[in-house]
Amino acid sequence: MRDTHRRWATPIVLCAVSLLAGCGGDVPDVADGAPPQIALVMKSLANEFFETMAEGARVHHEAHADEYDLIVNGTRNESDLAQQVALVEQMVASGSDAIVIAPADSKALAPALARAQAAGVVVVNIDNRLDAEVAAEAGLDAPFVGPDNRDGARRVGEVLAQRLAPGDQVAIVGGIPTAFNAQQRQAGFEDAMEAAGAEVVDVQSGGWEQAQANTVAAAMLREYPDLRALLCANDNMALGALAARRQSGRDDVLIVGFDNIDAVAELVAQGEILATADQHADRLAVFGIEAALEILSGGEAYDRQTPVDVIAAPD
Repeated sequence: MRDTHRRWATPIVLCAVSLLAGCGGDVPDVADGAPPQIALVMKSLANEFFETMAEGARVHHEAHADEYDLIVNGTRNESDLAQQVALVEQMVASGSDAIVIAPADSKALAPALARAQAAGVVVVNIDNRLDAEVAAEAGLDAPFVGPDNRDGARRVGEVLAQRLAPGDQVAIVGGIPTAFNAQQRQAGFEDAMEAAGAEVVDVQSGGWEQAQANTVAAAMLREYPDLRALLCANDNMALGALAARRQSGRDDVLIVGFDNIDAVAELVAQGEILATADQHADRLAVFGIEAALEILSGGEAYDRQTPVDVIAAPD
């Protein structure tokens, strides 16, 4: 275990980057033999998916409070790369023994995480896989614990394909282009549409954000009067696309998402959104924490695939 000289005063701190000054500060030393400190670093805590992830980690920690201390952090929005880098650096400075991170970008976080690993911190990558080439160049060797995003998106696309005819026009509202999970979900959607003979007429980034996706989807609906479906790379963007569809009056346009947040689960049950993928946000961080604890206790670091289930509207 890494030799830590400073600890946080409480076993779990939930904060956004804008509040970090209030979350840190002077903290008391903890005697040798204290449980390891694990930092969970996520993306936007305004996204219900990451709120659920944080809650799952908190519940797990409460059941294993004697085994580790937990700090939970997130950024203000999905694209706060500089703030997520700052979070990683602060977690190293605070004496964390392990960082479990859902990186906002598959490339930009690799150097900071490599520095953390070089300082003796265990790094576990969850949710969005780091770019292998960039990580290798930075000297980072971190296991990935997360879902097969391409397969999950393909299976969501296959649900949509059952409602399409060959030649139907569809469009993809993607995530941040430099994020591996965004790339994989787009590829999975394209796999399913190619197999169905549907035509992907447009692909644009919605930046993982509801408002941005609303703007993108509205423009797509105006530009393509024959559009039959919008495939959204996460549920926040599916909500934005749904709002655009309602405003346009295009009730014939089908929408699918990815994440199975509560708001979308209800809409899927009602048939307003056709399908989504449940990658079990409440368990995803826990899988990463358990991997970190195993490595800290001398276990081997290796990639681990986590489950994804497709949730579809009733017939």
